[in-house]
Amino acid sequence: MEQYKQAADFLRGRFPNGADTAVVLGSGLDGFTARVREGYAVPYCDIPHAPGTTNQAHKGELLCGRVEGRPVYILSGRVHAYEGYSLADTAFFVRVLHLLGVKNLILTNAAGGIAPELSVGDFMCISDHLYFFDDSPVRGPHLPAFGPRFFDMSNAYDKSLRQTALAVIKELHLPPREGVYAYMPGPQYETPAEIRALRALGADAVGMSTVAEAIAAAQCGMRTLGISCITNPAAGISLTPLSDDDVTETAARRSEDFIRLLCGILTKI
Repeated sequence: MEQYKQAADFLRGRFPNGADTAVVLGSGLDGFTARVREGYAVPYCDIPHAPGTTNQAHKGELLCGRVEGRPVYILSGRVHAYEGYSLADTAFFVRVLHLLGVKNLILTNAAGGIAPELSVGDFMCISDHLYFFDDSPVRGPHLPAFGPRFFDMSNAYDKSLRQTALAVIKELHLPPREGVYAYMPGPQYETPAEIRALRALGADAVGMSTVAEAIAAAQCGMRTLGISCITNPAAGISLTPLSDDDVTETAARRSEDFIRLLCGILTKI
């Protein structure tokens, strides 16, 4: 518990005004930070006990400022289990943000599309997730400051926030998509057989992040919105081999609409 308190105290000293909303930016989506006004950035490596990202597509800094006049924390980059971190590490910042008073959490990611109605470049609002692995970001000694030991996950992705996001997507004349996000640990991409199995189980998109953060946020009682930028067809759906370059390039290409989407959401929540 002490490590979370020390990190929160450090950030409270850097950002005395704080914010009740936070955004986590996924691979290739950090162009959104250009919209921050009156902002100040702190590298993850300066924050006590914070895990540092090793993925070059993730800057690894926390900003606090205003977007469309709204105070907001922005995590430019996240850490992943495939970097060698525990799931508790990947959810570290969610718990710190809770101690800082954050109530609304927007999680974004780059994901592979499984559902046939999803096209590369679509933004999918996450309605639920699939997670089948023998670990949890909240496993271990119970820390009451972060909520109950046992907690409900039936509304882990807040319906009201999702409806707001879908309304903004429609206003931008983009196809409104929502669906189930499947977590796979990586760093290898999924096999075609795994994708067929995930589809049979109800998955619409797949990726290597977000779920641990959503679980920790649910325990803390945060309202969570998840948005996937569909950057590629999942394995076996296209004949083209999967490439990290394609993921980041597609995310960068969709950056303008992504920024407009997030700005629109922040003005309405």
